[in-house]
Amino acid sequence: MPFVFLGQRQDTWQRKGLVMEGLRELLERYFNEDLRKMVISNPRNREKAAKISLRPVLLKGGLAFQASEYLGNKVYHQNFPSQEAVGAVLEWMGGYRQLEVFSRVGQATALVSKKGKVSIKEKAGKGGMEAVDLSHNRKKRYLLEPGETVGFLVDLGVQSQDGKIIQAKYGKFRQINRFLEFIEDILPQLPRDREVSILDFGCGKSYLTFAIYHYLKELKGYQVRITGLDLKEDVIAECNRLAQKYGYQDLAFYVGDIAHYQGEGQVDMVVTLHACDTATDYALDKAIGWGAKVILSVPCCQHELNGQMENELLAPLFRYGLIKERVAALVTDALRAQILESKGYQVQLLEFIDMEHTPKNILIRAVKNGNGTGEAGYRKVMEFLHVRPTLAALQDGKEEQDA
Repeated sequence: MPFVFLGQRQDTWQRKGLVMEGLRELLERYFNEDLRKMVISNPRNREKAAKISLRPVLLKGGLAFQASEYLGNKVYHQNFPSQEAVGAVLEWMGGYRQLEVFSRVGQATALVSKKGKVSIKEKAGKGGMEAVDLSHNRKKRYLLEPGETVGFLVDLGVQSQDGKIIQAKYGKFRQINRFLEFIEDILPQLPRDREVSILDFGCGKSYLTFAIYHYLKELKGYQVRITGLDLKEDVIAECNRLAQKYGYQDLAFYVGDIAHYQGEGQVDMVVTLHACDTATDYALDKAIGWGAKVILSVPCCQHELNGQMENELLAPLFRYGLIKERVAALVTDALRAQILESKGYQVQLLEFIDMEHTPKNILIRAVKNGNGTGEAGYRKVMEFLHVRPTLAALQDGKEEQDA
């Protein structure tokens, strides 16, 4: 049931000695009209909402904060007066691990460990951000606005010549904008004083590749050089034609596979959307090797571990092919995340787009922070399930060469 407070559980949570004052102070600083959004995510109980987001709204009674709880494929809304919003978030955080804050004056992330340790990182804003929209029933904000004609979207069949979104492509339009939102969140990680190198592995028709270039270079003014890679020669030829048509001089496409690509020295961001099965592992391996600052990956068709998984305890469950397939897919992406963390990345597994648009809806977002977490955890999982994913094998091989 949506928006059920923890009540007694929170009292127990606090009695365990978990220090919440730092989090309370953080919330009190950011709960004002400068707040853009606040996102609570990573629930400790899978039955809870995947995330809860809050934004400021202006009601007749004054400033309030609208909470949106994403439970399954439904969204529930509730408004909280300013004085109640802090308490509501503190209570929710009893069941969640992460809080992200985006404000005109800065950004902050709060992580709550299993034992209740609260760690907070803040980054001051640079000012000059647009004013926050406080309207209660505001129009959905898209980074690429419907009605504004964008040439490559017309050529790719997403928009008509007058800027209207083609009805059959509205899901694709939402997907593009959702992906750009993930990029918007990591903009502070990208250098402003030099060219940003981005690689898109398995780019296909390159909806997202063109969108990334347009957003970063045309809208945000970044110096970028983007390379798209795919195996289909006709698709690559068409992408290069469009890049030339729109004068995108720093956007180029090449025919090639992920496993054998050697064309870059320094890469700031690696993107891989729906690279099939172990192609995702090869892309992540390349990204780790380059020391890419940001990795955005939406895996697809995780078959490898499905053929490897064996466990006497879980054998009765694995008798059902559908269950084993889904467990294998989730374990695959969780192990990928753990391996990335062991290599010095802060990793989130996020919902990319609603399930109604695509079943491949997990996005791995990894940001390099230099603090490796060690390997003991995921190694034990591999032993328990008798699996060895390609990414682990590739990284083990490099470590043996370096030894």
